[in-house]
Amino acid sequence: MNDLQKNSMPKRKAIKELTLLQIETVAHSLAQEMFKWDEPIPPFVTRFPDKLESCLKTPFQKFDGKSLYRGIQGKGAILFYLMVKNHPFQNGNKRVAVMTLFYFFYKNSRWMNVSNEELYEFAREVAKSDPLDRDRVMQRIRDFIRKNINNSVDKD
Repeated sequence: MNDLQKNSMPKRKAIKELTLLQIETVAHSLAQEMFKWDEPIPPFVTRFPDKLESCLKTPFQKFDGKSLYRGIQGKGAILFYLMVKNHPFQNGNKRVAVMTLFYFFYKNSRWMNVSNEELYEFAREVAKSDPLDRDRVMQRIRDFIRKNINNSVDKD
């Protein structure tokens, strides 16, 4: 492929990472507001140090120059899995994971055509899964995302 051909091909948009501040001000805040249950979600500052940061960085890890989690669905799947299974918060991990996944896709011009409650029930299944069954669970998450993702969202 010559330079002219490379330049005329549509460029793939880089997948945007989430920041700690975005999780605090968007996902965590939305989870506190939208999932008001008997068990309140503690303040953001009570999170376990470094666990959340690891959850946010892992989807973008590379080995030998290649992404370990390919595409928006692969990155979304591992982000959701880690937010549920690694327990970065004292309480409310599944609820924050739901809002984090919604926001991750929104920030990357995608949307999940699924209700908060349905995604929360799916998060409960993930939480109950055996960590030794991670590959199968990750495939279920990717399938769930593939089934429910909308490839564009109007941000106007």
